[in-house]
Amino acid sequence: MAPKRIEQQTYQSRITDWPEDERPRERLQKYGADAVSSAELLGILLGQGTARFNAVELARLLLNRFKSLEALSMASATELQEIPGIGPAKAVTLLAAFQLYRNLQQEKAENEIISFRNPAEVAKIYQPLLGNSKQERFLVVLVNTAMQRIMDFEVSRGTLDSSVVHPREVFREAVKQAAKGIIVLHNHPSGQAFPSEADLQVTKKLTESGKILGIELFDHIIITATDFYSFKNNNQI
Repeated sequence: MAPKRIEQQTYQSRITDWPEDERPRERLQKYGADAVSSAELLGILLGQGTARFNAVELARLLLNRFKSLEALSMASATELQEIPGIGPAKAVTLLAAFQLYRNLQQEKAENEIISFRNPAEVAKIYQPLLGNSKQERFLVVLVNTAMQRIMDFEVSRGTLDSSVVHPREVFREAVKQAAKGIIVLHNHPSGQAFPSEADLQVTKKLTESGKILGIELFDHIIITATDFYSFKNNNQI
């Protein structure tokens, strides 16, 4: 396995003019993906550069602008296209690559976690789905007596308030599926994993409705890209 090339090394030329052993695609094919730097991997995804920057230099511009891969992965198409040389096609390619990784993380979590024993396991499955969403999304997860997931579904998108998240919509499917209880989740695009007054009101209303129906609200979890907040863990349910 070859060592990764030093990140600071730059070429003011087309990648096709580089020595063959220094070209990202050839290095990946010969030594494997772990022998290629993040900038070079991004360069492979971008495919081509511009008249001014080759694909790897363009990738470095992206990393310099967003400071980290994590921040880059959360950028919108509009934000990506603020970088000279990143048009709609390149932006879509990057969005697709990062979403594919999130889908992989969710799939791995779903295969590993058979039943929900704690809020962290719930967050592990749903963080890839909700954590990077630019809109607030409210999901309901139906569970059986073994705390295994029966199904999940989305109730609303947009600003969360008690008028939008109505108990009728939340519990209708739970009644049909004879669920033991539900776990509800929503994301905070702001990145702050702390409940608002509206979150508290929604939780109170759903808790009371669940008691009437005999379908327990096990938890309400707020998701961000890097954190989560459990109402159950904080003794608010």
